[in-house]
Amino acid sequence: QVQLGESGGGLVQPGGSLRLSCAASRDTLENYAIGWFRQAPGKAREPLSCTSKSDGTTTYFDSVKGRFTVIKNNAENTVYLQMNNLRFEDTAVYYCGRTHECGVPGPIEYWGQGTQVTVSS
Repeated sequence: QVQLGESGGGLVQPGGSLRLSCAASRDTLENYAIGWFRQAPGKAREPLSCTSKSDGTTTYFDSVKGRFTVIKNNAENTVYLQMNNLRFEDTAVYYCGRTHECGVPGPIEYWGQGTQVTVSS
């Protein structure tokens, strides 16, 4: 199955907004939890959110809570990450991935090359 990966990154000023897209197969969106992650230079990849496969609710990690919103569009086979009030420290490569379910230990599979977000004045 073809999974298309992430897009929508770019250069934005502090306080600005971006919307990232994660294109995935229907099988992925129906049968897996979807997470957003990012990796800044010299740092480990960190989780940002997880959208449950069972009830569609999204859990956000503290670094993005209240600023980022996940929008899952099954008709478009796409999961969006709406990022508002961006900060310098949000600069990173952003990835989406899938796992069996949020909060359940297990492997995370990534299928894209990531998309670069740079916050700079």
